[in-house]
Amino acid sequence: MKKYNPIQANRFGFIATVILALLSSVYGQGYLQMENEVTKHTLGNGLRVLILERHDVPVVSFVTWANVGAVNEVKGITGISHLFEHMAFKGTRTIGTNDLEAELQAMAKADEAFVAWRDEYARGDLADSTKLEQLQAAHRQAVEEAKKYVVSNEFAKAIETAGGVGMNAGTSYDQTVYFFSLPSNKVELWMSLESDRFLNPVLREFFTEKEVVMEERRRTRENQPVGKLLEEFLAAAYKAHPYGEPVVGHMSDLKAISRQDAEAYFRQHYTPHNLVLGIVGDVNTPEVLELLDTYWGRLPEGDKPRPVFTREPAQLGYKRIEVEDAMQPIVIIGYHRPNALHKDSAVLDAITDVLGQGRTSRLYKTMIKEKKIAVAVNAISGLTEKYSGLFVFLAVPAQGHTTDECEAAIYEEIDKIIKEPLTAEELTAVKTRAKANFLRGLDSNQGLALQLCRAETLFGDYREMFHEVEKIEAIKENDIRRVAEEIFSKRNRTVAVIVPPAEADQ
Repeated sequence: MKKYNPIQANRFGFIATVILALLSSVYGQGYLQMENEVTKHTLGNGLRVLILERHDVPVVSFVTWANVGAVNEVKGITGISHLFEHMAFKGTRTIGTNDLEAELQAMAKADEAFVAWRDEYARGDLADSTKLEQLQAAHRQAVEEAKKYVVSNEFAKAIETAGGVGMNAGTSYDQTVYFFSLPSNKVELWMSLESDRFLNPVLREFFTEKEVVMEERRRTRENQPVGKLLEEFLAAAYKAHPYGEPVVGHMSDLKAISRQDAEAYFRQHYTPHNLVLGIVGDVNTPEVLELLDTYWGRLPEGDKPRPVFTREPAQLGYKRIEVEDAMQPIVIIGYHRPNALHKDSAVLDAITDVLGQGRTSRLYKTMIKEKKIAVAVNAISGLTEKYSGLFVFLAVPAQGHTTDECEAAIYEEIDKIIKEPLTAEELTAVKTRAKANFLRGLDSNQGLALQLCRAETLFGDYREMFHEVEKIEAIKENDIRRVAEEIFSKRNRTVAVIVPPAEADQ
């Protein structure tokens, strides 16, 4: 065991304290007043907008945060939220087409051909294979016919021509987010194009993008040991909650989702009540508010989306699952934890830092540097935020070592953090890193816009993001031990490992 060096520890504690003081100073001078500089505006249709003026450079970052993700899906349409990410910038009734009426007619024929194929496919073992092939060929022909009217990437080209950068989208369990930045004299262009996507969407190239998503599933899940293991792990860990379903969706669902399914899902979840806009950069707030009423105010209010009522019941005992694969052995260990709104969420983040974040973490020092039994080890305090989730450990054994050794080493470090108090230097270092990470996320306009939208959606109030530092600073050493003891029980544990096929047979 490595000998404790009080001189080295004191030196590190002094450095951490200095850094902490500097960060606190920067926070007080540059970030604390931001809370009062943000303008929140709610349109008549329920859409919320957060505006923060920053005039350092003539650029504005825009974020459209949709409060919908894989957690809102049900069996039969898993993966549909992620599919919308792929459909994000396909255009509207005026953008992306050279003949809208002809295109809509061609799309209707493609939809009709698809439903005919799906009806036969749904018969399962009774389906006529020859008929399926014929119907599939007819559908492909109809899809190709519809493509004749598509002007590819017209939306993206309009943004790029206007000087836009960083156009992208992302889907998780809890949200779907769209974002990019533009010169500050192009605010009205964003208002027009982005609002039109939600007012007049056209899900063109839908079946082509479905193929892309299915290929992504093959690549990241079915042909990827880590992805395959993670999917099996989540299915085992969750008995009731939709967090147990894959964000990318099940292959059978992806095959069967129709454009009509997607349109119905859009109408249900992409309403103004479910959207938050973040606008950060070189803007004039009164002018922005006027444009918002003109462009986003025209969206119909729609119904308020139904929340997810399903709750994961308390786990009744230890779960373990083995996935057979000839590839690299991997172990994932998970413990159910409360959601990000819980009073102990910051404590769980601190435990993550101490145990398994970076080269200074206990697991890295023990398993990789000292024992050399792993080539990778990590801790993640939460894969999700809105509802009760999982605290996860992942380890990859070094050559000649096993997942059992890694698993035992992780349990040993968990036991230590429950029984042995953190040193003052460790706790200070954790707080320093947490504050640095938080402040780093506010450095850019886009980072600020994303953080504002996240806080407004998750907590119902963007102001909560400015209290993150207070929550971190309030952590005490006994909080670490108390929460660790509550969470890391065997009864609350789910383990998934990759094992060689021969070992599984034994």
